[in-house]
Amino acid sequence: MGAVKTKRMPRAVREQQMLDAAVRTFGRRGYMAASMDEIAELAGVSKPLVYLYLNSKEDLFTACIRREAAALTEAVRAGVRRDAPADRQLWEGLGAFFTHTAQNPDGWSVLHLQARTHGEPFASEAAAMRAEIVAFVTQLILAAAREAHRDPDLPESEVAGLAEALVGAAESLADWANATPGVTAREAAATLMNFSWAGLGNLMAGRPWSAPAGSPPAAAHEVSG
Repeated sequence: MGAVKTKRMPRAVREQQMLDAAVRTFGRRGYMAASMDEIAELAGVSKPLVYLYLNSKEDLFTACIRREAAALTEAVRAGVRRDAPADRQLWEGLGAFFTHTAQNPDGWSVLHLQARTHGEPFASEAAAMRAEIVAFVTQLILAAAREAHRDPDLPESEVAGLAEALVGAAESLADWANATPGVTAREAAATLMNFSWAGLGNLMAGRPWSAPAGSPPAAAHEVSG
């Protein structure tokens, strides 16, 4: 019966079934510990069929990274209404991010932990996904800043660092939320919103924090020396 099902199931459907099994296995066991035998068994197919479809363990893992990256970036983009007020856009983007990572913890583990810690080409795949999200967040913040300052030519460099910081905080918070029982996606989004919007709101209103006059704080080795 299994052979008949394999022949009748469309290749694209069977391949997604294999990727589902691989994401679950890689996400929970890690890239090194995961075996092709385990993935094939979980997918309900033979190991030779996995190799036939996806060539190697490295290619399979790369396909998992690409699929999960595309799903996450699409979820964030789709969650934001670009005609909404700036704070609402940020809230919706954060909500979409934390909802997706909470609903897909194995995929998030593949993207944020496994892909980054096993060298190339996996790290580059994860970095490309992150760069796309940072670029999207940069444009959200930039549009709000230009509107607030009534300056359509405000350079992107003015907010690029803010986007990097916000995405980095979201990544760390997603790890924490997924590892902490009882923390919902809404609570995680609200935590980061409260943390970030006070500063962003002041910046949009032209009230940025200013460093004290004088030299920057000395580095720890300079103080101890």
